[in-house]
Amino acid sequence: MPVYIPRADRRDPLEGHMTGTIDATPESISDVTLRGGAAAPTPVEPGDAADGALDESGAKAPTPAKKVAAKHSPRKSTAPRKASESERPSKPKRQRRTTLFPAATFEDALELATAVYETGAGQPVRRITLFDNLGKSPDSGASRQLITNSAKYGLTKGSYSSEFIELTDDGLYAVSEDTSPAARIRARFKLAIESVEVFKSLYDSYIGNRLPVQAVLIDRAREAGIPEEDATECVETFTVNTKFVGVLRSISGAERLLSIDTVIDDFLPQTAAQPAIVRSTVSQRQSPIATPEQIQNAGYESACFYISPIGEDGSEQRKHADLFMGALVEPALAEFGLSLVRADKIGEAGMITGQIIEHIVHSKLVIVDLSFHNPNVFYELALRHAVRRPIVQISRAADRLPFDIGQVRTIVVDTTDIYTLVPQLESLKAQIAAQIRKTLDETAEVENPLSIFAPSFWRHLPGVTTTA
Repeated sequence: MPVYIPRADRRDPLEGHMTGTIDATPESISDVTLRGGAAAPTPVEPGDAADGALDESGAKAPTPAKKVAAKHSPRKSTAPRKASESERPSKPKRQRRTTLFPAATFEDALELATAVYETGAGQPVRRITLFDNLGKSPDSGASRQLITNSAKYGLTKGSYSSEFIELTDDGLYAVSEDTSPAARIRARFKLAIESVEVFKSLYDSYIGNRLPVQAVLIDRAREAGIPEEDATECVETFTVNTKFVGVLRSISGAERLLSIDTVIDDFLPQTAAQPAIVRSTVSQRQSPIATPEQIQNAGYESACFYISPIGEDGSEQRKHADLFMGALVEPALAEFGLSLVRADKIGEAGMITGQIIEHIVHSKLVIVDLSFHNPNVFYELALRHAVRRPIVQISRAADRLPFDIGQVRTIVVDTTDIYTLVPQLESLKAQIAAQIRKTLDETAEVENPLSIFAPSFWRHLPGVTTTA
């Protein structure tokens, strides 16, 4: 219905009196029509003459609709408009260049297998029902990737377009609550490591040893055919998987890859432990000095014996010994091709056996940690002095060395706190490696306090010759 607005504020410019009321609509009050009269004149603004001429009554002629719309439309800024977030070009996602390993960790893929087991009690489950229970869209990119990764690990069967998703036999063993812990671990190891060729190759290369630095693993992954752009992701996924299934553990101060049988032994029933009986391999009439053939056969020429305070499990001395061995000694020794042997690996901690003495006497190198002033350590060091073979000494800064062995080059490690130790690790490894190299390069018999202060010591030993 038209709205009538009194024309109290508008006068006809020609007649000089009120012309009546405005007949207008709410939709467009600008289209004003005088009730019972002609169109109301519009005041002429500067510049309007160019748009249209005045009519006979002096009012401006109607302007074409296009021009009116343009005149009353908001003025557009000439400044460049800033692109909105949705209009900005997005960074392209990195495309994986290989399908040689799954695009997720085994633990992440295990989510789907566990959901199948819990939803369907191990039986096949409709894909849509499965993801409804997970609270996820069955057709989203993340859901499709989850199905793909689970299938690549061999946990489930069925693609993201299948009606049903079901567990494989190994997948059922990996998630079933009725499976024994040992069987569950073995199934998970098979799926997470053995079923992926590149992961199995990496595992087989370092089983029984400390895990090398990431750069070495990346080189090995590339040799196995993994593109350079995906090698880092491959190594990271492998490392996470080995940690999850339990074959990568921190032992003796370093991350080490264990055999699956060693891991499973932890879940088997333990029999009552028998008292350890440590017997010397050297009879009272037999000399511990072996022939060159025996030394070669026993592998002493490729061995480095590590003399160290060991202590009981969980003690400060054991933690110290594990840290020094794993973080310093083993990495420094890697380039020389020598296998590290510690006393507790060949006998009972705290016992000096014939086998330990043989390693002290015959090993190509001995590294001795003089920390804590352990009596056994000093005794074993003296035995090594007696045979005048290569020795490298290390010690923590908190222990002041006795005068006689303090004259020998010793690499001192400040263990005051973690903030002083960690920044030194690389330089300490370099110092130990340099000292090993120098000691092994010496062609003459090694000088030590015994050869310096008691050079006639060896003359009293029958059958022993020395250059001293």
